[in-house]
Amino acid sequence: MAKLTVRGIEALKPKNAGYKITADRGLYLRVAPDGTKTWLVRYVVAGNQIQVRLPRPYGSSGDDGHMSLAQAVTENARIQALARDGVDFQVQRAETDRAAAEAKAAALAANAPCRTLFETWLADGVSRKDGNAELRRAFEKDVLPSIGDKPVRELGDAELLDLLRNVGRKRGRARTAERMLTEMRQMFRWAIKRQPWRSLLVHGNPAELVELKQVVPQGYEPGIRERTLSANEIRELRDIFTRMATTYEAAKNKRIAERPVQWETQLALWVCLGTGCRIGELLQARWEHVDLEKATWFVPRENTKTHVDWQVYLSEFALRQFKALHKLSGKTEWCFPASQNEGHVFVKSVSKQVGDRQTRFKNRKPLAHRRNDDSLVLADGKNGEWTPHDLRRTASTMMQALRVSPDVIDRCQNHVLPGSKVRRHYLHHDYAEEKREAWRLLGERIDAILSANNVVPLQRAA
Repeated sequence: MAKLTVRGIEALKPKNAGYKITADRGLYLRVAPDGTKTWLVRYVVAGNQIQVRLPRPYGSSGDDGHMSLAQAVTENARIQALARDGVDFQVQRAETDRAAAEAKAAALAANAPCRTLFETWLADGVSRKDGNAELRRAFEKDVLPSIGDKPVRELGDAELLDLLRNVGRKRGRARTAERMLTEMRQMFRWAIKRQPWRSLLVHGNPAELVELKQVVPQGYEPGIRERTLSANEIRELRDIFTRMATTYEAAKNKRIAERPVQWETQLALWVCLGTGCRIGELLQARWEHVDLEKATWFVPRENTKTHVDWQVYLSEFALRQFKALHKLSGKTEWCFPASQNEGHVFVKSVSKQVGDRQTRFKNRKPLAHRRNDDSLVLADGKNGEWTPHDLRRTASTMMQALRVSPDVIDRCQNHVLPGSKVRRHYLHHDYAEEKREAWRLLGERIDAILSANNVVPLQRAA
């Protein structure tokens, strides 16, 4: 067999159909109709004849993208030698590539930063109702700027302690620090059960070494908020809204005048107080679930924290708020439609508006394109900051003072019901009349507060 030469290869011309010629024992050169010349190797392993194309086409220079005649002959000799030993070079190459990939992954994992751990956990380890949006926002604001680029294997409790103290003590956001510590513990508990993170966290869960008392101010009660609005504060809030609107309407130049709190926001706050609902549940409400004739509001389970359908019976007070709201957004699908896109407003929009107007309680720089004043501070701040969720607590407290039973209050607020699973499985009375009466009493109490000049005793009429 005459050996193929470089000159012979260069002289090969393409034909209408591809063809191949022998270059060496088991080595062939195929010439395609477009002139491309590729190397083919034929070998036998365990009685099976196998043909494979080498990864690089012919090229006289034998550069990174091409394989010269000499290189092809050498590679063919290696493949044939392996075949005589019963080794398929393709299998060997796949194992080599896999080992190299595993080594590369191990090297990358050994230096994997905390940001990578967080993204992996977010994708595979946690699934929250908002698509983990709030979790991402919190970590990107307070956690990742401090430890995001730090390798996981180098992370210790000292770094976590520093960033949590900055939030809990320096910024005065104890509740945020508590929540962040809980979430970091959850993330590291997930990671420590899985590779490659388990091998990187050789000293265990660093968040478990941080105690809450180390990062929050002295006297902070974990997980407990007790703020409720007094009757005087409820009236003061009403008066603030009225004063804001009056001042704005009287302004000669409304372009530079301070705008009052949005009317939709005011109504949302009054509905929260009148029903005891969660603000997020309300802001996701659709008009198809509100019956103004029957004075009911149905909250589907996908909108509730407890994942349980919830029927609200509207008092006259709460119904007035929904009717006023219907005049604003009744022609849309949503009770609180977003202004810039489809869907409802952001579920934290009302909380942000209320918080932005109580800046004396915020240990932060003024936020751009946001209100930064104290226009919604109540009782000159002596009782601290208030939030929309405090209105829910105020509603339940008022019901309690009106001698509504705790069982009914729990159902009026769609709480997870106490007691054994057996009781919840067999006891199915819906408490509709009891809840309707409780909401009626609450609405009447709020109307009495807002119509009185002095504090009305918080008790149920005999």
